[in-house]
Amino acid sequence: MQSGRLIAFDLDGTLVDSRRDLADSANQLVVELGGQPLTQDAVVAMVGEGASVLVRRALDAAQLPDAPAALGRFLEIYDQRLLRSTVLYPGMREVVEAARRRARVAVLTNKPLRHTERLLDGLAVRQLFDDVIGGDGPHPRKPAPDALRTLMADAGATEQSTLMVGDSIVDVETAGNAGVACCLVAWGFGFSRIPAGTLPSEQWLATDATTLSRIIDAFFL
Repeated sequence: MQSGRLIAFDLDGTLVDSRRDLADSANQLVVELGGQPLTQDAVVAMVGEGASVLVRRALDAAQLPDAPAALGRFLEIYDQRLLRSTVLYPGMREVVEAARRRARVAVLTNKPLRHTERLLDGLAVRQLFDDVIGGDGPHPRKPAPDALRTLMADAGATEQSTLMVGDSIVDVETAGNAGVACCLVAWGFGFSRIPAGTLPSEQWLATDATTLSRIIDAFFL
């Protein structure tokens, strides 16, 4: 790890493929409230802005009224399903291990911190990250830049020595709001929903883990 440099990784869709567990959890909630299950793709399209937004979108899509206890129940369900199907994307452990030689490494996600920590522990990668910030802490959720700026301050990093790695428009906007570079991963489930006009050049687009490692190396030359 080198001080004065920071790489902040998004979690869902960037480091881990959590589509099935998220979709199954949302659908269990929908069914319990009397609705019909949604498709996995429909639920995945709702992911990225935190659990409360996911629950609201799922209930709307299932034509169910808002229920005050719905968020709490979803978090209980997801807590049970958290690691049933979720896995690291191929090569991402090696990417993070290599990144640690270049910079301080963090996870910045809108997922609740408790679930984030449990997931990283369960996949045996928590020790690879110097910092982890979830979406239910003192900072506003992404795309607000506050949490990223906190990570930068802790690392002693500047805008020029910070790289955000993510898969969605939320990550692009977070990086932009903080004035830092953003590398997008094309395998993430948020990538297909990024407006074409906001996609980066190929220099900042990783199609696989090997390409991502090369981009990180080049950024810190």
